[in-house]
Amino acid sequence: MVKKPSKGRQKIEITKILKKNHLQVTFSKRKSGLFKKASELCTLCGANVAIIVFSPTGKVFSFGHPDVETIVNRFFTYNTLPEPNDVHLIEAQRHASIHELNMQLTQVLHQLEAEKKRGEVLSQMRRANQNQCWWEAPINELSLLELEQLKVSMEELKKVVVRQVDKLLMEATNPSPFYMINKRSIMVDHFEI
Repeated sequence: MVKKPSKGRQKIEITKILKKNHLQVTFSKRKSGLFKKASELCTLCGANVAIIVFSPTGKVFSFGHPDVETIVNRFFTYNTLPEPNDVHLIEAQRHASIHELNMQLTQVLHQLEAEKKRGEVLSQMRRANQNQCWWEAPINELSLLELEQLKVSMEELKKVVVRQVDKLLMEATNPSPFYMINKRSIMVDHFEI
C-alpha cells in the first residue's frame, strides 16, 4: 500500500471559523496548547501566570500558577495607586527588609570567616600529624634512619602475622576435643555408635 504524500502543516487564514464543529475542535486544541505553553513558562522561568478563557458557548476555563485567584488579586492590587500614607509604610517596610538582609549577610560573612580559620587550623593539624606519622609518607621521602626503623617494624609485623597464620592453621587441622556449653569447657569422647 503506497502512502500518499501529505502537504504537511499548512498556514491557515486567521478568520473566524464558521462551522460550529470545526470551531469547537479548534477552540479545544488551541486552549490546550495555550495552557501547555503557560505551564511551560511557569516551570522554566518560575513565572506566575493566570489565563481566563471564555468558550464560544460561554463556558469559563482558567489556568493559574500558583492559582488564578492569587494572580488576579495581585494584578488588581499592583495596579492601584497607593495612598500617600501607604507610600511611607511601603518605604519603611523596604528599609526594614534591607536592614534585615544586611544583618543576615553580615552573619553569613562572619560564619564564612570562622570556617576559613577552622580550615586553616585543620590544615595545620593535618600537616603536623603527617610529620608524626612519618611511616605514612612516600618511601622516597624517608631518611635513612626512618627507612631502617620501617624495616625493623615490617620484620616484626611479619613475625606476628606468621604466628597468627600458624595458630589458625593448627586450629583448623586439629579440632579441639573441648566444646563450649554455657561458657564451660566439656571434654567429649569421639566414638561411633
